[in-house]
Amino acid sequence: MIIVGITGGIGSGKTTIAKHLNALGVPLYVADDEAKALMNRSKVIRRKLTAIFGENAYKNDELNRTFLAKKIFADKSMLAKMNAIVHPKVASHFKRWLKKQKAPYILKEAAIIFENGLQDNYDYIITVVADKDLRIERLLKRDNSNKEKILAIINNQWPDSKKMEQSDFVITNNNLNSALLDAEKIHQKILKLSSK
Repeated sequence: MIIVGITGGIGSGKTTIAKHLNALGVPLYVADDEAKALMNRSKVIRRKLTAIFGENAYKNDELNRTFLAKKIFADKSMLAKMNAIVHPKVASHFKRWLKKQKAPYILKEAAIIFENGLQDNYDYIITVVADKDLRIERLLKRDNSNKEKILAIINNQWPDSKKMEQSDFVITNNNLNSALLDAEKIHQKILKLSSK
């Protein structure tokens, strides 16, 4: 089973590309979604996060994402502590999920593959890139956020050029139709590689 990582900076459109490949029959594991679900579901994670961030880590029995985001942006060491709790749980959840898959390859969407030094966990990596201004424009529409917050997230992630150097495939998503066509070509290439 070939494991393909799909990554890209915030607003690059990696989720759109991942969903398109999923619609072509590729099983998709979205690491961020699973992390959020586990943070709400797992009693162990809940206990550990509450120990670090205090009682405000959860509100109305749900993860208090706004509160955690503020804490993490104010103190990078808090992000590392949270990741140390959540990432191993997501990794073991992914292994269980992987065993159930029957396709030639699977896709794992993760925003920070390179930043976390996880590139060796994948057979191939697809990086989705887009012009910075376009990414900002998309995020302003999507997240009801502000430019300052968006730039803080972008500046926290590796630059596209650095990710592209270490990727097997790159999709430029400034125009969705051509990006989806590129995704389909890559899909065919990976299917060929998986049959060898």
